[in-house]
Amino acid sequence: MSRRDVVITALRGEKPPYVPWSFRFTREPRQALCAHYGVADEELDQRLGNHLVELGSDIGFFEDLGRDKHRDVFGVVWDRSVDKDIGIVCDFPLKEPTLEGYAFPDPLDERFFADIEAKCGRQPDCFRLFCLGFSLFERAWTLRGMENLMMDFLEEPEFVEELLTRIADYNLAQVKKALTYDIDGVYYGDDWGQQQGLIMGYPRWKEFIYPQLERMYGLVKAAGKFQFIHSCGDVDELFPDLIALGLDCFNPFQPEVMDTFALMQQYREQLSFWGGLSTQSTLPYGSPEKVRRESERLLEAGSLGNYIFSPSHAVESDVPMENMLTFIETAQTQGAGIMISGA
Repeated sequence: MSRRDVVITALRGEKPPYVPWSFRFTREPRQALCAHYGVADEELDQRLGNHLVELGSDIGFFEDLGRDKHRDVFGVVWDRSVDKDIGIVCDFPLKEPTLEGYAFPDPLDERFFADIEAKCGRQPDCFRLFCLGFSLFERAWTLRGMENLMMDFLEEPEFVEELLTRIADYNLAQVKKALTYDIDGVYYGDDWGQQQGLIMGYPRWKEFIYPQLERMYGLVKAAGKFQFIHSCGDVDELFPDLIALGLDCFNPFQPEVMDTFALMQQYREQLSFWGGLSTQSTLPYGSPEKVRRESERLLEAGSLGNYIFSPSHAVESDVPMENMLTFIETAQTQGAGIMISGA
C-alpha cells in the first residue's frame, strides 16, 4: 500500500496499516533538519517520510522588496524582520471600505502551478494536496487591516460580502485549474479562532463566511476530492457546520484549546484530524520522553483511522533538535518497528 493509499484509507475512516504522518517546519528548524540528515531542502520531506505533498504557493509571496519586506500577489506588504516565514502586515491596499480602483491578481498565474509536476515526481507515492493559504477571512483582513475589517462587519456589511465573494471567486478559479492535475484534495488556510472562541463570533461567521465556504467546498466535493481546512484556535463549535459543508480533514488541531482525544472519539467516521502534538508547550518545553509519550498516545488514538499524525502547527525554532527527532522517529518506527520506504 502506497503512502497515498494509507492517507486515503485513514480519511475514509477505515483502519490503516499504520497511522500516516506529515510534518511541517518553519525555516530555521527545517534548515537544521536538512543539516542533521545531510539532505537538500527539496529532499527533506522524502527523508522524513511525509505522506502528504503540498502543492501550489499557498500565500503567493513572489516579490522581495529588500530589507525583510515582501509583497504578496494581492499587494499586501509583509515585514519579515522578526517572523522569517510569513511576517507581519505592514501595508495593506484597501485603505477604505471599497474595491473601487483595486485589481485582483490573476488566480491562474503559472507560478502557482509551476512546482506541481516536480514535487509529485519527487514524492510520487504521496497524497497530493493543493494548498491555498489566507483563503477567505485572512485574505480579507490582510487586504483591509484587522481592525478595519472588524468594524466593517458592523458598519459596512455589504462591502464585506462583496470582498469575501470576490476572494472566493479568485479561489474557485485557482482550484478549477488545480483540479486539472492529478491531485487528491484541496487545503484552504483561514484562521478563525483565538485561544478562546472565534475572532468574529459565530453569528457573523455563519452570515459572512459560511456561504463562501459552501461555494468553495462544493466545488472540491463535486470533483470527488478531499476537502481540508487549516484554522488555528478554538473553533470546534464549527465542526457540525463544516461537516455539513463536506469537510474531510481539520488541521492543526491544537491541544491547548481543544480536547483533542475527546473530539477524535466524538467525530470518528465523520471528520479526520491532522495535528494534535502541542507546539506551545510539549515540543518547546517538554522532555524527549514526554514528546514520545504524547506522540504514542496520539498514534494509538488514531490507529482506527480518521487521523494524520503531526505537531499542531509548523514546528518553530524554539523546539530542541532532540524533541524534533523524537516525534519523527516515533512515527517512523510505530507499530511492529516498521520503517517506511524512503524515510
